[in-house]
Amino acid sequence: MTSLASNPARAAGASYPWLLIGMLWLVAFLNSADRSILIAVMPQLRQEFGLTATQLALLNSVFFWIYALTAFLAGRLGDSARRTRVIIYGLLFWSAATGMTSLSTSFAMLLAFRGLVAFGEAFYYPTATALISDWHRPAMRSRALSLHQTAVFAGAGLGAVAAGLLADWIGWHAPFLIFSVIGLIYAFFLFRWLKDAPIVHTAVEKDKPREPIGIVLRIKPALMLCAVFFLANGASTGVTVWAPTYIHDALGLDLAGSALWGSATINLAGFLSVPLGGLLADTLARRTPIGRFYTLAIGLTGAALLLLPLLSASTALTVGIVLLATSVGKGLFDGCIYASMHDVVPPGARATAVGMMTLCGFIGAGLTPIFVAMAAESFGMAAGMTSLAGLYVVAVLLLLATRGSTRAAVLANAHEVAER
Repeated sequence: MTSLASNPARAAGASYPWLLIGMLWLVAFLNSADRSILIAVMPQLRQEFGLTATQLALLNSVFFWIYALTAFLAGRLGDSARRTRVIIYGLLFWSAATGMTSLSTSFAMLLAFRGLVAFGEAFYYPTATALISDWHRPAMRSRALSLHQTAVFAGAGLGAVAAGLLADWIGWHAPFLIFSVIGLIYAFFLFRWLKDAPIVHTAVEKDKPREPIGIVLRIKPALMLCAVFFLANGASTGVTVWAPTYIHDALGLDLAGSALWGSATINLAGFLSVPLGGLLADTLARRTPIGRFYTLAIGLTGAALLLLPLLSASTALTVGIVLLATSVGKGLFDGCIYASMHDVVPPGARATAVGMMTLCGFIGAGLTPIFVAMAAESFGMAAGMTSLAGLYVVAVLLLLATRGSTRAAVLANAHEVAER
């Protein structure tokens, strides 16, 4: 894959980069909503198939593991094929797999179709973030990517609610079928309207063509971001997975109340704070080359400090406030993590870099819920979740310790892109 031409908006109209955000926002919404259907209908699945808690957990763990491994391969494909086609065919695949899930008659079939959904969905994010950066100039890149990121929280929240309502109304099969049809129809719309950015080779790419994976592995700040994403995504997932259960068990709320205070608060905070993270990152980036990296550190510092009061929270309201507050900090981080990676990696390796970072992040997401469960046996669930603040702190220390090499990488990458 090659880098972006100096002004791609001229080829499709100055408004197209923002039209692109709108089109991809709905794809990201479906990407998040489709994976949330199963979580919303698990009680009905448990009853119909006689599933144990371990089997229900495995349905989600398999998704994380397959998504992580596939995202690495998908990112590499996004740097060698037409990015729009990777996105569209991925949407077609996971939408079809979502619909096929409704045909399940056993746990094995549920597990297989869950894996297929994960495989298809993994092709979206590495390539989509690279395409957005292709179309948006650096000064606006964090804001563009953060607006797109809000779809993840909207899809997780609204998608789960819609799936639950449909399942209560006409059974668990319905949301899988309905969301599948929406995705398939929208994919054919994108064939007409989704456009790749006009591209040219950078001087470096012409003189010394390199494998994108090798390019990323040579950039120390890119590897540092993979480690930071592993820590941050692991910490946030550990809290997200167990918060509703903790509220249900410790405070005696029903499932609806537990979801409201333990899940809706997290998604609301993310939806509202991710755009603020993008705005702050772009503002700081105008003052220093590593402004986006400072935003990452600010967000994770807030997430760590604001998670600590969970130990003393004793009501649903106070737990909800803590989850809302710590998730605001994580939202600032989410608002510029992809733009930060794109600051140090050349355009022709951006999808690969995000794929590698996603691999690390989802491995972390699969490990921390297990860690919290083990810690809860000895110290309690609140202590187990609160201990994840330590992962945020380690991530901040990594960001601050590598400021020098990060600054050099950002400046070098900006110079090469400017030379094209």
